[in-house]
Amino acid sequence: MSLRWLLFLFGCGVACAAPANQQTVIIEPAKTSIYIGSVTMTMPPFQRIEARYESSYVATIFPYFFYNEHGRLAIDFSDAQLAQLGRGEHVEFKGAGHNAAGEERRIEGTATPTDTEHGKIKVRVFVSKKIQLIFNTTYRFVPAAK
Repeated sequence: MSLRWLLFLFGCGVACAAPANQQTVIIEPAKTSIYIGSVTMTMPPFQRIEARYESSYVATIFPYFFYNEHGRLAIDFSDAQLAQLGRGEHVEFKGAGHNAAGEERRIEGTATPTDTEHGKIKVRVFVSKKIQLIFNTTYRFVPAAK
């Protein structure tokens, strides 16, 4: 079983949603357990590009460091979904990630706002038909840099 897919899993959750005027979202590092170990996913801030949030990721697998990976991910998030989030509604999202070797991982998740700029996200990364990783973390929208 490759841990590369685990890295994509967490990265997908990063691009949840934000108020329409905010183009940047920060996803806190997330950690999940695997058989005799853990996977930690970290991502720089996600940037909104058209109807998507995009970023890179780094997945660190302990103690299996030789499975560590990095890549890019994108989460589809429409203006309608952003409006739902702004109203305090639970939102489902989908996306995909690609590691440096070009392997693709399907991503699904949910964003649940706690206020207009913060909330919780749950991200599910599908490594194979039978294997998936689940990450729970938080998101925060920040004003775009000027």
